[in-house]
Amino acid sequence: MLAIIRTGGKQYKVSEHQTVKIEKLDQEIGATVKFEVLFLGDEKEVHIGTPVLEKAVVEGKVIAQERHKKVTGIKHKPKKRYLVRYGHRQAYTAVEITKISVK
Repeated sequence: MLAIIRTGGKQYKVSEHQTVKIEKLDQEIGATVKFEVLFLGDEKEVHIGTPVLEKAVVEGKVIAQERHKKVTGIKHKPKKRYLVRYGHRQAYTAVEITKISVK
């Protein structure tokens, strides 16, 4: 079964027992989370929400709270002796999808 969920302002295509890196959630490791379901389907049936499916449930278990690799950038103005280097590491939550169901 396949589902499209919405969390953190983004949409993710997920299936059961899949690990997904999503935007950071304020949850403890091992906590269970539920997601808004926009689409649910398999080979026989398809359910499309307008915009959300109220009867569908996607549950996941928080595995880790980590940060991505560092992204570096440079600001430079030629002939003015101006050079600034900066870096950024985005935080994310790793979630294992445990259950996809329709009530």
